[in-house]
Amino acid sequence: MEKLAIVIPAHNEQQRIGPTVKAYLDFFGKLKGMKTELIVVLNACTDRTREVVEQYSCPELKIIEFKRGGKGFAVIEGFKYALKGDSNIIGFVDADMATTPAAYYHLYKSLAGADGVIADRYIKGSVMHPKPTFARRLVSRLYNAVIRAMFVFPYRDTQCGAKIFSRNALKSVSNEIEMTQWAFDVELLYSLNSKGFNIISSPTMWSDKEYSKINAFKAGPIMFLGLVRLRLVHSPFRRFIRVYDFLAEIIRKIFNKK
Repeated sequence: MEKLAIVIPAHNEQQRIGPTVKAYLDFFGKLKGMKTELIVVLNACTDRTREVVEQYSCPELKIIEFKRGGKGFAVIEGFKYALKGDSNIIGFVDADMATTPAAYYHLYKSLAGADGVIADRYIKGSVMHPKPTFARRLVSRLYNAVIRAMFVFPYRDTQCGAKIFSRNALKSVSNEIEMTQWAFDVELLYSLNSKGFNIISSPTMWSDKEYSKINAFKAGPIMFLGLVRLRLVHSPFRRFIRVYDFLAEIIRKIFNKK
């Protein structure tokens, strides 16, 4: 019987994670022919997120907690936790339920014989409701254009928070990912592609939710800095990382003050 582990990274998600956990447990709990484990990774939470999640305590729900922050860090730690178990398919989804359980199940079915599948909001067949603001569309499209140029990727949407991989694929790269913030998606895909794994894109249904924590104009430059660092790490110029980190930190502080 196939077993799917779904990692949900959560940083101060008390307002959004309850309905997400309930919906995923209810939906996947009714499916026959497969088992599902939900792994909620609390990263540097200072609110009631853990208390909210614990309301849905059951054998299929696992909670792990870290003092460190960063979505990438939380997802990778969730992957490592899942790899200790017997799940043969492992993925992650955002805590805000922008991807519904039904949409995530469709993504799972799209995996077929590939080594991984990522949700793509910009290919034919995808539905986004409501449509994202102009600022979000602009940042997203520019960001992905830069990614495709820097890493020679075929993917048009590396940042959608719904991805699924085979156990073998994740096991081969889980200890290599260094990025702890947004660029971790890119590093994950870059590492998998470098090892020859077949990662495909699939249409999805995606909806923007309330309480979004991302300021497009603040996040854009910081996300770009993450890409530059990642490109340096995987290049002959890795020895300049310390100098880059020093300069990048100054730039981050400037944007965080705006």
